[in-house]
Amino acid sequence: MSQTSTASTHAQRALFSLRQRILSGAIQGGTRLFEVALAEELQISRTPVRAALSQLAEEGLLERGQSGGFTVRSFALAEVVDTIELRGVLEGTAARFAAERGADPDLLTKIEFLLADLDACVFVKTEEIDISRYAMLNTQFHVLLSRLCGSAVLQREIERVTRLPFASPSAFLADDLKIDRFRRTLIPAQEQHRSIVEAIRAREGARAESIAREHARAARRNVEFLFAADPKQRIGVSSLALIAS
Repeated sequence: MSQTSTASTHAQRALFSLRQRILSGAIQGGTRLFEVALAEELQISRTPVRAALSQLAEEGLLERGQSGGFTVRSFALAEVVDTIELRGVLEGTAARFAAERGADPDLLTKIEFLLADLDACVFVKTEEIDISRYAMLNTQFHVLLSRLCGSAVLQREIERVTRLPFASPSAFLADDLKIDRFRRTLIPAQEQHRSIVEAIRAREGARAESIAREHARAARRNVEFLFAADPKQRIGVSSLALIAS
């Protein structure tokens, strides 16, 4: 293996390891991260660690410190809400474009099959819902929804905003006490998925946009529920409500 490919492999390993630890809550919001300590811990050089930290900063998980180093981000309610609202606007516009311009028939067929898979996941006993599978299928649905509009510009902007952890259609919450509450929201969310696709197929642009934007607002309500005890608190990435919408 060449020196270049080895460095790339080490950078990917550092990236995956650090991202998983941040998202799982093993590294808490506000924690300072330093290249030297992480390089020693991961038993690699500082260069791939530096690349991984820069990538995580691009993803919105870290903030660059003025005096060097990085800090794991935490988020205020207003920041989370604004980003979710922006995703709703973009996805609503994508749904309207898909309806008004006419969606690719092959992509419509794919999203119909995906809806059937989501039905099979959701319409079971509440305690039997596989949340990991739902999250995977839900993410696929939103990716396909962005492609239906046929706009490379809009698709790129949706991809950019959903890279932020609190704007992802399937950002998990770590609090098991809220999992049962979340599971009960999946049936209405799935009904909205189907209504969006039906509106697109019927060429009803305004209706498709309205449902898609309302669908994103369900994520906002989940986040506001998380903040209910103290609206001024700041939360880490791993504490975010499951934004499955």
